[in-house]
Parts: sequence; C-alpha cells; structure tokens
Amino acid sequence: MLYEEALAALNLYPNGRYLDATFGRGGHSAGILSELGNDGRLLALDKDPEAIKEAGEFAPDGRFQICQASFAEIDEVLKNEGSDGSTFDGVLMDLGVSSPQLDDAKRGFSFRLDGPLDMRMDSSAGETAAEWQANVSEQELKRVLKEYGEERFSGRVARAIMEAVREGGIGSTSELAKIIRAVIPVREIGKDSATRSFQAIRIAVNHELEDLEQGLDRIVKVLNSTGRLVVITFHSLEDRIVKRAFKRLSSPPPLPRKLPVADAAVQPDFKIIGKPVRASERELQRNPRARSATMRVLEKVA
Repeated sequence: MLYEEALAALNLYPNGRYLDATFGRGGHSAGILSELGNDGRLLALDKDPEAIKEAGEFAPDGRFQICQASFAEIDEVLKNEGSDGSTFDGVLMDLGVSSPQLDDAKRGFSFRLDGPLDMRMDSSAGETAAEWQANVSEQELKRVLKEYGEERFSGRVARAIMEAVREGGIGSTSELAKIIRAVIPVREIGKDSATRSFQAIRIAVNHELEDLEQGLDRIVKVLNSTGRLVVITFHSLEDRIVKRAFKRLSSPPPLPRKLPVADAAVQPDFKIIGKPVRASERELQRNPRARSATMRVLEKVA
C-alpha cells in the first residue's frame, strides 16, 4: 500500500543502504532494489516465517539480506551481523497485518474466514489468541478491548468471551466472531461488529504497540544524516504513537526560561517531511484496504 508514495518518500539513491523493517511479501523491497545500484544494500526484517520463505526469490540478489526478527530487535540484528552505529540511509515500516495473512484462514486473523484462533505474526513462537484468552483475566481483557480496539461495549464482550472460555474454550475465529456479534447491540453499516475486538486481541497477542514504541526509538538511532524513516500505519492507535514520536524527535529540547543559549545549539536532530499522506482514489479502487492507511515521514538532519 502507498507503494509509489513510500518509495518517493525514502529519497532513494543508488549506493545507499536501506532497511525494510516489515518485509511482508516483498513488494516494497522489490521496489527499493529496483532503484539501487551494484553497491546499494537492503536489509529486510519480518517476524513471520512465511514471509521469510517468500524472500527466497530475492536470494540470488547479493544486495539483499533478510532476518526473521521484529524491528524492535534491530539492535540485536545489527550486532549479530557486525554493524554498529548509524547504518541506514532510509527505513520503511509498513505496519499491520498483510493481505496474505488476512486471506489465509489458518493464520486466524480474519473474522470472515473460519480458522484456528491463532493471530500470531510469528506462528512459530508465543501464545496463540486462544491460549492468550484462556490465561487472561476478564478485567485485563476488558482493558485490551477498550484501549486497543476502542470497543464501546468492551465489558459485554469481555464477559461473553470469559463465559465461553470457562465453558470449554473458543477454538475458532468464526466461534469468537459469533460470540462478539451476539452481545453488541449496535450495528454499523459496512463494518462487522467483530472488527474492533479482533484488532484488539491481535494487537495484544503480538505486543504490537510496545514493539512499535521500542522500534521507533531504536530505529532513529541507526539512521545516517539525511536518512529518512517512512512509517505507514493502519489504525489510529499506531498513528498516534508515530505522530507523537515524530513530534518529540523533531522538537527542540525544553530549556529553562532566559537561559542564554543560541538557537543553533538547541536545534532538533530530526524534522518532519511534509504532511501525512493517504491513499489516492486510484489506489482505493484497486485496494479498498488502503482506506485506513496513513504515511508519515521523518528525516535526520544532524
């Protein structure tokens, strides 16, 4: 999503070194590689083992390397490959669930497809959504639904899910969706009642917001001067975190009033590039899922 806009925002040059922090199925990586010369380099990361398999077609390209890891682990990744300090001329973070993950019933992300209640980005590690629900308290589940899903009826949904768990558990996405729909009294045109709860549980299972906050703080430290960080978000919680981080990084540090310090001495190390970018009507016609996408760009100036 926002393919052309993201590549343009990265301000690519042939001999640069770039990071695709969310490889997905490689669309953005392919675009970046097409702009690089022989001395350019691209490192890609993804938590999903299926994404790592898809990257096999890139293997013959010596300019490309991929690691199975979260972008929140960028420090460890660079340490393992022997890189220290600022290393990238541009970083792309395309957040959220990829279309192949949503469209694969066995991954358990979609309430429209019947599959096991999994929802893990890394299907080889961690708790599934079913296991997480079996271990979480009703109070914590209510908090997750309210904060991560912005669900108005979080109390009703949490009680219904906990009752089902106590009666034997919830094993499938269709079963969970049915339980949620049954207790939400309001129906929104064009939006399934299970949408917000599925989003909230997925975020909790994958620690998405914690990873995003940690990842942003770590990634800006490995940008070269004039390097750009391009982030594409898909819901307000992600976008709020990115917006606040960019504002903080691009603002001068607070100083005591009347302190005799020259302006040049307190200039921030980063600046925001342009306004938030959203999908064009042309892209929305091809891909309605892009409607919620927002792209923000930050550049290191020091």
